[in-house]
Amino acid sequence: MAELNNIEDSDLEAGLSPVEQAAIVLLSIGEEQAAAVLRCLERDELMELTQVMSRMSGIKVDTVKSALQTFFDDYRQQSGLHGASRSYLKRSLDLALGSDIANSVLNSIYGDAIRPKMARLQYASPKWLAEFVSSEHVQMQAVFLAFLPPALASQILEALPLEGRELVLLNMARLDEINRDVLHELEELVGRCLAAFDTQSASVEGVRQVADILNRLQDNRAGMVELLRAHDPEVVSQIEMSMYDFFILSRQTEQVISRLLDDVPLEQWAIALKGAEAPLRDAILAAMPRRQAQSFEDLMRRSGPVPMSRIEQTRREIMTTVKELADAGEIDIQLFAEATAE
Repeated sequence: MAELNNIEDSDLEAGLSPVEQAAIVLLSIGEEQAAAVLRCLERDELMELTQVMSRMSGIKVDTVKSALQTFFDDYRQQSGLHGASRSYLKRSLDLALGSDIANSVLNSIYGDAIRPKMARLQYASPKWLAEFVSSEHVQMQAVFLAFLPPALASQILEALPLEGRELVLLNMARLDEINRDVLHELEELVGRCLAAFDTQSASVEGVRQVADILNRLQDNRAGMVELLRAHDPEVVSQIEMSMYDFFILSRQTEQVISRLLDDVPLEQWAIALKGAEAPLRDAILAAMPRRQAQSFEDLMRRSGPVPMSRIEQTRREIMTTVKELADAGEIDIQLFAEATAE
């Protein structure tokens, strides 16, 4: 996303992206109104939009006018007739059916009232949420995860103690309807989570940080790794894998990549490069003869979509080969992006 610093007329003519226009509109309507809009967004949408908003400065008046004009043009195209709000339906159904039946009908339309509260939990660390619910009964853990998006629920499950995870999944699979008492307990649990939200710990990628530090050591890097291994072999294994991240191949010399192409079958590269960043794919293709590069691109297209789990596994296998060759002194790997000068 291009930054909107001192936007020129030529940029205005080219047009702003929808996200940039939305950012200008929100900055123009005031904090309370902007907050009401932000509450309606999904997490990824909110993060993208607020990042753009935070980078804006020196926006020209014409740029603001253009964004607001687009907003009002779009608004005028709407019919002006909107669906009934929940509060409108609640009052109408209370009169027609009574409060209990009205609540049941509304829940079937809008989902349980707990869902909007739980949506706010997507901004918390999965590890912190797992620690928070780990002392709860397994049935409550299952209910808690059942109301979360699957991606977040899976991260929380992985952060729970290994023993007992299958019971959480089993209880979740057996869920059908949840009675009012259990929902009340869930609401209390979510309330405690939200109240303690500010106390969650900060996330630090210690393994990645140590790997980056070791990559930059000039003297006896291997000796330091062995000293660490004597204390904790498991964490050193994680550090070594982090040191040999797949993306470092994008900064290797053509000679190094050519040697890797000799040792790693093209079928593995075709899987590993699925979804890879452009600099990495370009570096691999540049090391191939032209005819081989064309055949390789055809191979990638024919292979179709590949599950991310298989892609990650293939990348790990390639980096294991890279490490073995580097340890044997057969290739010289550049582990981090160094500053250069001419």
